[in-house]
Amino acid sequence: MTNHQDVTVKDPILETSELYLYYGETEALHDITLAIPRHQVTALIGPSGCGKSTFIRCINRMNDLIDGIRVVGSIKLDGAEINDPAVDVIELRHRIGMVFQKSNPFPKSIYENVIYGLRIAGVNKKAVLDETVEKSLQRAALWDEVKDRLHDSAMGLSGGQMQRLCLARTIAVDPEIILMDEPCSALDPRSTARIEDLIRELQGDYTILIVTHNMQQAARVSDYTAFLYEGSLIEFGPTQKLFTVPSKKETEDYITGRFG
Repeated sequence: MTNHQDVTVKDPILETSELYLYYGETEALHDITLAIPRHQVTALIGPSGCGKSTFIRCINRMNDLIDGIRVVGSIKLDGAEINDPAVDVIELRHRIGMVFQKSNPFPKSIYENVIYGLRIAGVNKKAVLDETVEKSLQRAALWDEVKDRLHDSAMGLSGGQMQRLCLARTIAVDPEIILMDEPCSALDPRSTARIEDLIRELQGDYTILIVTHNMQQAARVSDYTAFLYEGSLIEFGPTQKLFTVPSKKETEDYITGRFG
């Protein structure tokens, strides 16, 4: 089985080549070669434990934080190797933001949550911070709901609002790529629909990778889909094609619910 995509991407922002990941002796990702198209939404689908979250955590080097992990192969952002020892990981994570499965606002005010990344970068000019807060919350469709309580604790928000706040915090540092690891799995249908609408609105300005276990969600929000199974890339292509005429039997079996 090949783990190399057979679809040509004209303008990739991110390319992995012969990527392997090991937890100790266990091989969790196997020889993944994949090009992610710029300013598009790419969904990663596959059964639980197939390597989806592990794969996207390679892209902003979140796996660096876990002991015993070894990454082999290449990951290039705009042609530059992200695993090069000279790469500033904090700068990399500004360029590649992440929204997690469980919303994780800091125990600070809504305002301070949004500008957290700017504060770390040494930005303290109030006019810049104020403008960033308003703009980021508007982009995350949260401004109208919180503009009168920016200095209240973020912990008082609903689950859906918290997830949109985390998205605003990610947008505030102006990343090139936004990684989303099952961002709707803890949300009710209404909040899920809000997040899906946002993904579509944001795609013109950002490249978005979304891990989802929800087949319908992948079909609704993404332009491209990658199907992973047991740490291998089975198939990658335009979402409509992959869902209607998949080239691999394993993809068809998974999409039609025969396993997973």
